[in-house]
Amino acid sequence: MISHCKRYPHLCWIFLGGLFFLPNLGASHLFDWDEINFAESAREMIVSQDFLSVQINFLPFWEKPPLFIWLQALSFMFFGTFTEHAWTSMEFAARFPNAMVGISTLLIIFNLGKKFFSDNFGHLWAFSYLAAITPHVYASSGIIDPLFNLFIFLGIYYFAEYYADSSRIKNAFLSGVMIGLGMLTKGPVALLLWGLTLLVFGILHRKQVLNRFYILLKGAILSAVLACLFFVSWYGLIALKFGTGIIEDFFAYQIRLLTTGDAGHGQPFYYHALVLLLGCFPISIVALNRILVKKESMAFASWMKVLFWVVLILFSLVKTKIVHYSSMCWLPITFFSAQILVGWYEGNMPLSRVKTVLFVIIGLLLGLIFTLVPLIGENPNLFLPYIQDGFVRGNLQSPVAWDGFEKWIGVIWAAVIIYSAWGKNGLSFRKFLICMVICVCLIFAYSRYVVPKIEGYTQATPIDFYIAKSGQKVYVETVGFKSFAHLLYFQKQAGSPTGEELMNRSSVDRPAFFVMKSDAEDRFKYHPNLILINEENGFLFYKHR
Repeated sequence: MISHCKRYPHLCWIFLGGLFFLPNLGASHLFDWDEINFAESAREMIVSQDFLSVQINFLPFWEKPPLFIWLQALSFMFFGTFTEHAWTSMEFAARFPNAMVGISTLLIIFNLGKKFFSDNFGHLWAFSYLAAITPHVYASSGIIDPLFNLFIFLGIYYFAEYYADSSRIKNAFLSGVMIGLGMLTKGPVALLLWGLTLLVFGILHRKQVLNRFYILLKGAILSAVLACLFFVSWYGLIALKFGTGIIEDFFAYQIRLLTTGDAGHGQPFYYHALVLLLGCFPISIVALNRILVKKESMAFASWMKVLFWVVLILFSLVKTKIVHYSSMCWLPITFFSAQILVGWYEGNMPLSRVKTVLFVIIGLLLGLIFTLVPLIGENPNLFLPYIQDGFVRGNLQSPVAWDGFEKWIGVIWAAVIIYSAWGKNGLSFRKFLICMVICVCLIFAYSRYVVPKIEGYTQATPIDFYIAKSGQKVYVETVGFKSFAHLLYFQKQAGSPTGEELMNRSSVDRPAFFVMKSDAEDRFKYHPNLILINEENGFLFYKHR
């Protein structure tokens, strides 16, 4: 692969990114909550023609700034998503910005690897990013974090350049711009991660930093002020429009995420370490060789090491733990993977027996999971007696059609893991590279053929109901559970009442339908104004009397 990419490296990574990121964009409905949340905010921007405000259900939404949602709105308009002449599906358009971010990330890390080390390093860094499970999957998603991570990474890169040559003040300026864009993407956590990384790096390299302390401090202040200007400017306009209460709500939400297990996402301290180990497989195993090394000889490698540990420790301490909170670690992990792979390519740095065993254990565990999911789907009646949750039992009875080959993706995965570690010398560069190539293809296949079927169990039933009602002069609401799916797929318009408000009315001006889960509270299920019209796959469908 390295030799084939040498002549036209950028075209190579554009082609590979497009080949693996674009085809799966429309493979499934958008997933509740996050994917649908952001896409719905973008739709409401277009419907209301208010591109300054972020809205949900046509009310101010303070949890997220607007940058990624602006990109989705542009994508919707470019593809004509909500017109009769749409080029492609809504799902494709909503996820398209992330595919472009994914391709851009491959190009950027290739260029940086080439700049700091060699062509081979750049290729192996980009290939590590492509081969890791979660970075690959998220590049075909509608989640904010890949763009957020890229801005933070670039902010740290530019400040690292300023640290290396303080006469180039433009790098401090660019660092501030990138962090400011990161803040406009997801909030002040961008500034927090950037600032903590600079602080920890400064402490670890205090002798060098003290010699140029005031120059470096000037650059850091310039970057921070510029970053804050981006954020404050937008929130200042929002405060003028809605009042300062929306800013108070935003910061209260950020504090709640840091200090409580918000939305049921309280997890143990080791959660993110485990998520990264499994989610960035197979490259997470080889990256351990560098992550656990105490000192780095190269300055850029030291920046990557500090960034990794800052993110991992911070989000391990934070009470709310969600998979993508630690996703900023993907770039350092893939960087360390490239370091080891280059060493292998040059004939040194073999993987220890302990890490080889860890590689086999985690690889086979993932292979088992990848195999079991289709097996459960193909044979739900065998597993239903062991499932006590009524809602999950209902989900599992959804009429999802399996082709039979899907389980072989997991079997092939397991076989590749065994092949890679088999033999007297264990893992080698050649075997691991083959493993990475096959893993890329299997991750792609799983995303294309299995994930849409998983979605068929979890949410396809209500979403199909919303789509069927779209365009009709009716109300469609959910009751008893949080969802954004009815807003987007029914394409709810401004001014419609909320679910409980509508349910409690003695009469309605048009047919009103309500969706609940089978485990909904009795006060909803047996409400005197509602008639049960259908029960399907764990969901209850009601109509107002």
